[in-house]
Amino acid sequence: MINVLFADDHEMVRIGVSAYLSAQPDIEVTAEANDGHEAVKLALESKPDIILMDLVMKEMDGIEATKKIVDAWPEAKIIIVTSFLDDEKVYPALEAGATSYMLKTSKAEEIADAIRATHEGQSILEPEVTGKIMTKMRTKPVQYHHEHLTEREMEILLLMAEGKTNQEIAEQLFIAMKTVKVHVSNILGKLEVHDRTQAVVYAFKHNLV
Repeated sequence: MINVLFADDHEMVRIGVSAYLSAQPDIEVTAEANDGHEAVKLALESKPDIILMDLVMKEMDGIEATKKIVDAWPEAKIIIVTSFLDDEKVYPALEAGATSYMLKTSKAEEIADAIRATHEGQSILEPEVTGKIMTKMRTKPVQYHHEHLTEREMEILLLMAEGKTNQEIAEQLFIAMKTVKVHVSNILGKLEVHDRTQAVVYAFKHNLV
């Protein structure tokens, strides 16, 4: 069962989405928060498998809440679910440590699928978000952490950028799953990022893809 914390300041949105998700056989909304402060508190207390995070909330917004959660709990998997696609929201949310980025215009079943995929280690980004990353990040000053990657690590990073899971990478490269996990851990360390999403952002930013 995938335990979910849902943070959104609109009660009707929480009720509707939570009801749909909890009706799924493998998902349960175990906690709800109506602002960023409550989201941080509940996330660090209950350590849910997935956190659904709205961006615009009273008291503390989703970006600040995401950053506080990830700073205190780097393993947190946070899916941004928002109506906003402007640069002032997308990049700070990803840089704060969000794993996936979905729009509220998505169907409920698409959000459920994103929860499952993110729980399995994938990063789900709306096509518009990926496009923004490719356009924007390439204009920023380049750092060269990737020069420290081995040939195999670079190969795995590019497969990560294609959205492949550890299992898919292992099968494609004919290596053990455990070996892939070691390589991914080394990649994150060398690129000085917290998670797979930030590694993919780095790859786009430095024209590696």
